[in-house]
Amino acid sequence: MNELQSQACEPCRKGAPLATDAEVEENLRQLPDWQVISVDGIQRLTRSYKFKTFRQALAFTNQVGELAETQQHHPAILTEWGKVTVSWWTHKIGGLHQNDFIMAAKTDLLVENV
Repeated sequence: MNELQSQACEPCRKGAPLATDAEVEENLRQLPDWQVISVDGIQRLTRSYKFKTFRQALAFTNQVGELAETQQHHPAILTEWGKVTVSWWTHKIGGLHQNDFIMAAKTDLLVENV
């Protein structure tokens, strides 16, 4: 278990600071399979997971949804046959916050249960 996986999300208010480039770089060291992409000028943390069946992909999607509800932090999820793409970012601040890295790490734990 890495440091991020043991943390909990904190309530994030509008105007909270975005993660700095140094924080992004440091957190990505714990999340080697994740990448930062920009969509409409907003940074997102994204990873695709591969599965053997649609049923497994759907089960994983539901687990991510349950995790999101418990932490009150919600991703974009694209579920396809054999593949799920998860993108985390903080809508209120229009970019990346520490919560997004925590949730990415927790998402990685879920794939072990599928």
